Amino acid sequence: MTTQLPERPVTITVPTYRVGAPDIQCRYPVIIGKDQVIGRAYRWHRDWLVLTTEGERNLRRPPKGTPGTDMAAAHLAEQYAAGRIGSVPLDQVLAEAPTPLCGPVPLLHPRMPVNDRNIAGAQIAFAGLRAHHWRAVLTGFPGSDNHWLLSRELCDWQGPKFWSHLRGRNGEPPSARRHKGGCIGEDKVRQLIPAYH
Repeated sequence: MTTQLPERPVTITVPTYRVGAPDIQCRYPVIIGKDQVIGRAYRWHRDWLVLTTEGERNLRRPPKGTPGTDMAAAHLAEQYAAGRIGSVPLDQVLAEAPTPLCGPVPLLHPRMPVNDRNIAGAQIAFAGLRAHHWRAVLTGFPGSDNHWLLSRELCDWQGPKFWSHLRGRNGEPPSARRHKGGCIGEDKVRQLIPAYH
């Protein structure tokens, strides 16, 4: 008679990780060791998605009170520890990152379905950008609640903004304070943009 020993639980050591600075598409690299990227995390219409050596996966919304980057980074570390995804050098990720376009961007972000509603929203957003001295740098309109890489025409600032944070509320123009953070100052903004008079 053979005695069967109980199976020992397999313990998986999750590596220590850190979240790096986002690229211009607002994708955060999750890095282990000195410079190995196990995936990139980004938000799209409130869901959090990850890009890995195995493709893209939608993690959906994080639990209330949990930042999406934290949820996505922990998921990637667990997947890596279980051997389900690989890693690539940070230098490779940086070399493959998109660069700003020279000239006009398309009307819609590639993920946005082409339909009348999205086209109308994009036209309103681009008119608002022009009126308030912003410029889209990389992609077309991604929707109101997705990061959109914009530059200020009044200074040399560039970074991600939500269109919903830039547009005005209830028919009012957006606040001149939207140009804060190293810009030319609220009074000068008011002088240069007619909507703020």
